[in-house]
Amino acid sequence: MTVNELGGILKQMYNSAPHGYQVANIHLFGIKYASIIHRNNYKVSDIINISGLNRSYATEVSKGIKLSKYVVPKELA
Repeated sequence: MTVNELGGILKQMYNSAPHGYQVANIHLFGIKYASIIHRNNYKVSDIINISGLNRSYATEVSKGIKLSKYVVPKELA
């Protein structure tokens, strides 16, 4: 997966989140894609820039990446 694809996914996850859950979806993005980001040495700032989101959200993606060591996303039926 490319950094451009990740930026698009992040933008889509943010835009499709229910009102009040946008930041939670940014954390979820970090959790779900942490292994890809680490494996490819992608910079969170590059993903944020491609997504078009505010640069301050890089911190939130990083929090999700850190959480990925401890949580597993729940699959919705």
